Amino acid sequence: MAAGTYDQAKQAGILLEGFLSLGMPEGFRAELIDGEIVVRPLPDGDHEDYIGLIVDQVTRRARTRMQFSGNKGLKLRSGGGCPKNHAIPDGTFAPLELRLFRGADPWMPCEGVALVVEVTTTKPQADREAKRRCYARGGIPLYLLIDRDDSSVTLFSDPENDDYRQLLTTPYGKPLPLPEPFAFDLETGDFG
Repeated sequence: MAAGTYDQAKQAGILLEGFLSLGMPEGFRAELIDGEIVVRPLPDGDHEDYIGLIVDQVTRRARTRMQFSGNKGLKLRSGGGCPKNHAIPDGTFAPLELRLFRGADPWMPCEGVALVVEVTTTKPQADREAKRRCYARGGIPLYLLIDRDDSSVTLFSDPENDDYRQLLTTPYGKPLPLPEPFAFDLETGDFG
């Protein structure tokens, strides 16, 4: 192994070890995204309302019964010699029959996850770019982004390598079709 590669791997290991040993003060959560530790305050009420609206629709209308978690840490592949990404999506959906969350470690692999959801907060670029790439690298089939600054909802699909090959954006108030295993139009009229 070349010296530079060894040093890079050693630094990545130290960063990951430091991240995993962090103790967060009450009201904050931390993620490791593309080699950067990101600390954010817990979300505001509007943010949680949007997540609740999505969960309600998925529960009532999805073709496949889904499990939901609003706090599940996911381990995702990273790029460029960084340690594995550790992201906490605002929402994670998986088919109920898989029981992915039962017995899972605080940071679980993302295999079997059908959809992750993010609602933009204080660092919207992380949701628009860095986390989108993390989810694509993890092979998560669908990424739903509620962008409060743009008053829009975007569905990213067809992950390949570092990004999604397809996206569909709609302004608040217009329905957004969700493909299988959901197979319904997400109503966005109550956002905003």
